[in-house]
Amino acid sequence: MTYTKVLLVLGIIGMLGIGAFFLPKGADQKISKPRVLISSDIGGTDPDDFQSMIHLLMYADLFQIEGLVSSPFGNGRKKDFLDMIDLYEKDLPELIKHAPSLPDPDSLRAVCKQGTILEAPYQGFSTATEGSDWIIKCATKQTDEPLWVLVWGGLEDVAQALHDAPKIKEKIKVYWIGGPNKKWSINAYAYIAENHPDLWMIEANATYRGWFMDPESPKNLKGKTYYDNFIQGRGAMGKNFKNHYGGEIKMGDTPSLAYIMNGDPNEPTGESWGGSFTAIDRSSRVIFDGNSTSNDTVAAYAELNWKFKGPDLRIAKDSVCFTLEISNQIWPGYYLGNGTYGVRYSSKKPEKGTYITKSAIPELDAQTGQYISTTPWPGKPTPDDYRLGPNWYSDKKEPELYIGDQQGAKTVSKHREVFLLDWAKRWQWISK
Repeated sequence: MTYTKVLLVLGIIGMLGIGAFFLPKGADQKISKPRVLISSDIGGTDPDDFQSMIHLLMYADLFQIEGLVSSPFGNGRKKDFLDMIDLYEKDLPELIKHAPSLPDPDSLRAVCKQGTILEAPYQGFSTATEGSDWIIKCATKQTDEPLWVLVWGGLEDVAQALHDAPKIKEKIKVYWIGGPNKKWSINAYAYIAENHPDLWMIEANATYRGWFMDPESPKNLKGKTYYDNFIQGRGAMGKNFKNHYGGEIKMGDTPSLAYIMNGDPNEPTGESWGGSFTAIDRSSRVIFDGNSTSNDTVAAYAELNWKFKGPDLRIAKDSVCFTLEISNQIWPGYYLGNGTYGVRYSSKKPEKGTYITKSAIPELDAQTGQYISTTPWPGKPTPDDYRLGPNWYSDKKEPELYIGDQQGAKTVSKHREVFLLDWAKRWQWISK
């Protein structure tokens, strides 16, 4: 052995010794990967979940993927996950040369589960699903590592799991892409905020938008040019990517995964690719007895809860008796008992809204009104607000962190360039 090789070997031994010296006594030197479960509305109303799923699969070597739960708004089903895994399987022979610990496709198929296909009724939960049961099963594994539940759609299956097994909140950490998902999932959200305020939760209502609002990005990393520069023609996943938004980068759910890829995920107020957040101790809610007017200003992302009086019917609570229409979208209204009827809504952004009800019950038909929602979230305290525990986080309020009217969005957009360049390296692993 030459003198140079001896020095090299001694140097390596020394570095190993130093590393071992600084490990805690008895510590397992194997670094565990974050445990991840995705609840997604893939295949539902927004095609960006397909883009986020492709990204997840390309980085799957960094995580223990324990669940892929289909919780759609609309037509999405578990099969949409399976279809994406089929594409991943085609590209895997090239990817695995660079990331040998990428998971076997069959192991991913085994954790695909069907969640609810209906929104939660007014009470916020309904009946158990394969998906909600799987959340419970994963959360109750004997391990000290938390289960990161990344919610890319509605909270229905999470709410159901918490209802059926409340103890799981001691084992899970939730990062939820809220905003428009909160609008559609407001009943499940209300149940969690009221009954499980001690949940560890990141409620990202606007921060995530910094991922696709890219006014300061270099030209080659713009949402409309990234596909042509880095993805086009690369394998089965690259070809499929073009099917969603014409290849324009949106991937609005990806910040939830990016959050645990870079930075300390146990410190939501710190820096990470998935944003930086602030602790909130209340969730804005306003209850209207009857109609609201344009004089009613509420916080964007708040729960708006209209209650109307009508006949005292002999029907089950949570029966749908009327609808509420806002901006050509319709929400069901429910019978609450004792002649009271209610409907919830949450605006996905600051807006001036007008609504109208429709019902076969005369007292509930053609009720109309307005409201104005503004930032920041949460808004001014009201007696109706949900009181939250010490581990609930949401969008930062500082004006300099807004992009337009999107609160906290710059805490994501500031990392967009380095994140996209990192992903571009992985696309290079797949040949054209």
